Amino acid sequence: MDEKEAISRLRRGDFTGLEELINRYQETAVRSAFLILQERRLAEEVAQNAYVKVVEKIALFDVSRPFAPWFFRIVVNDAIKITRQQKRIEPLAEEVDDETAALAKWLIDPDPLPEAQMEIKEHHERLRKALKQLSVEQRAVVVMRYYLELPENEMSVRLRQPLSTVKWWLRVARKRLKFLLTAEDGETLESGRLK
Repeated sequence: MDEKEAISRLRRGDFTGLEELINRYQETAVRSAFLILQERRLAEEVAQNAYVKVVEKIALFDVSRPFAPWFFRIVVNDAIKITRQQKRIEPLAEEVDDETAALAKWLIDPDPLPEAQMEIKEHHERLRKALKQLSVEQRAVVVMRYYLELPENEMSVRLRQPLSTVKWWLRVARKRLKFLLTAEDGETLESGRLK
């Protein structure tokens, strides 16, 4: 079943449509929320609540537009809202916890050699730690730009912020990430996506 059919079914009250949308977007929704929240349990809750909102508001969805941007706006906005409500920054953990291990598994290519896998794992761990030190707005724009691959003008619409603000958050986030990643070992991290 394609996405339009799934949406059509959901609008008629047929939850096989919802099941199809969950199968398509659940993993990306949880990852996106996790990168903003830095907590797996909360990320899963955000994704689950996003689907509840989809069911409640599917009648308002404009079927001429793509579903994914609409859905991920719900996910990102809810993750930002929860982070602001918490108003806390957790201290950086030195040991690798279950959430970090799970995130590393998602991001690691299963084919590299063990040495390359270790380097990739270390790279992602460093990146995760650096992301954790950014403000919630900065994490959100980094996730939207580099993980969800949204253009800046789309990010501006979804975050309901002026384009100049989104560009500023993104610029500051990239600069801060570069500083955090280079300060750790004194060399620039070569990452084509975050230069």
